[in-house]
Amino acid sequence: MSALALYYYPSCSYCQKVLRFIQERDIQVTLKDINQNDAYRQELMKTGGKSQVPCLFIDGKPLYESDDIIDWLDENR
Repeated sequence: MSALALYYYPSCSYCQKVLRFIQERDIQVTLKDINQNDAYRQELMKTGGKSQVPCLFIDGKPLYESDDIIDWLDENR
């Protein structure tokens, strides 16, 4: 099973779309609010190269775009 972490911020509509999907399907994902914790923003920038959210890290590799994240979760969870 893959280690999952979602970088997001609450006011982002695309993030909310992904969060709703995760909640509806009860998928276990570590949530990292980049507005509440600057260390999360730094992790996202260091590993992903940009601060774009939502970003799902799958075993340490970034996946951007809400639809792509939902598709991956739907196929792999």
